[in-house]
Amino acid sequence: MRGERSGLERVEPSARRTRRTELIALMVCCSALFITTLDGTILNVALPTLQRNFHSSTSSLQWTVDGYTLLRASSIFICGSIADRFGRKRSFGVGIAMFTIGSLACGLAPNLGTLIGFRCFQGFGSAVLTPSSLAIITNTFIDPKRRAWAIGIWNIAAGLSSTAGPVIGGILVQGFGWRSVFLVNIPIGIIVLLCMRVVRESKSERPRPFDIPGQLSIGLGLFALVWALISGTNDGWTSPFVLSLFALAVFFGVAFFVVQRYVRHPLIALHYLRNPVLTGAAILAIIAFTVSSGFQFVNTLYLQQVRHFSPLHAGLFSLPLTLTVLVFAPISGKMTGSRGARLPALIAMVAMSAGMTILAVVIGVGTPLIYLAVAFIFLGVGNGFINTPVTTAAISSMPRDRAAVAGAIGTTGRQIGNTLGVALIGSIVLSVATNVAHAHGYAHSGIPASGRGAIEFSDGMRYGEIVAAVLAFIGIYVASWAFRSKQLLGGEEEFAAETVIEDRSASDRKP
Repeated sequence: MRGERSGLERVEPSARRTRRTELIALMVCCSALFITTLDGTILNVALPTLQRNFHSSTSSLQWTVDGYTLLRASSIFICGSIADRFGRKRSFGVGIAMFTIGSLACGLAPNLGTLIGFRCFQGFGSAVLTPSSLAIITNTFIDPKRRAWAIGIWNIAAGLSSTAGPVIGGILVQGFGWRSVFLVNIPIGIIVLLCMRVVRESKSERPRPFDIPGQLSIGLGLFALVWALISGTNDGWTSPFVLSLFALAVFFGVAFFVVQRYVRHPLIALHYLRNPVLTGAAILAIIAFTVSSGFQFVNTLYLQQVRHFSPLHAGLFSLPLTLTVLVFAPISGKMTGSRGARLPALIAMVAMSAGMTILAVVIGVGTPLIYLAVAFIFLGVGNGFINTPVTTAAISSMPRDRAAVAGAIGTTGRQIGNTLGVALIGSIVLSVATNVAHAHGYAHSGIPASGRGAIEFSDGMRYGEIVAAVLAFIGIYVASWAFRSKQLLGGEEEFAAETVIEDRSASDRKP
């Protein structure tokens, strides 16, 4: 009995240490994810202030947001491969250090061009750490139930941070100026770095060589597409320059798939895309975050420039959206665990389509605020429900030692959506506003200023929200097609096994 008791006493402290290590690793990963995702939207509330301080154009404002999300979207694939090869902890540490240094540089930027450049550096740091964070959680939490719980917390952090940006940004801009939205990251980044010593290192058992041609083609293709969408407002959608950029985007997009077909070690093996769960998760992430980021970009401009809200009031008015995400994200996690990804994904896209449809119908210079609040709540439900099914589907459809790449695919979909939302929805709104202003006989940049252009901007928002609503309706179909219950309730092992077999077969066929 004494021997058994002493053995039990030896086991229990070990179990407590394991539990403590898991919780610290989860806190580190979620904290880093929160501030890096937050930075995709926190600057929105500061855009009117930046325009006044730097006398900047509309396209320059879009680049302050898209410079960050574009680098994050185009680099996450190869950063996931780097993490699998050299270690998730090491990559995570490098990424959070880059992000923290970039935040300091952004906070000290003397002009808008410098700010955009440092935003790109900051975005790359975010790309380095993001896939590693999910892979660290996947490999730290060995017990499947605790791993599912941890991934749910990670998704709550992702969903909450993407919608909390306007609220936190409004408080910071109103109280401390626009530079504070960057400087606030520095102490958090330092604390995360100090806590990383308890995180265990992990690597892929079969790391792949890097696919440089694939990385270049997807990066250049996204850059050309975003540049075309942003430039269309000022240069005209049929101008030779914009059409050339669209042609380049198509060329590099085709080149990416050709490279993936013939290169020995592709960035993403094309047979992965035959898995409807993985493909559906990526497409759904693109659609959902295009709608969400586009809405948040134009909404902060609308509240401040059309409704004349202060940065603080504009941020606080977005609080119903943020609180709704906080309430429904845990529900989505439980529902995904018990019912699969299909139902929460459908709820998310139905709620988003309802919210954008309401806004498209009621938006105007004097729209009652209660109508806006109802639409915000619907959008909050959509944002709260979407993250967990997308992440769970992506992770469950690939083998465990490809965890970082699986996380990169889902996160890349989110970041492409964030990038396209600002570029696409923002350009539609501003183009329509500019054209309506020209029809009324005066020049106008698309963003209301000094009381002029409010009606035109509201008209532009209506068209942008119609496009967003249509995208959300398409998302309903994608969720119905991809996330079939048979595939997501017990089929994960089969999908992962098929992926491993096809992966090895594809490697054997390569010369």
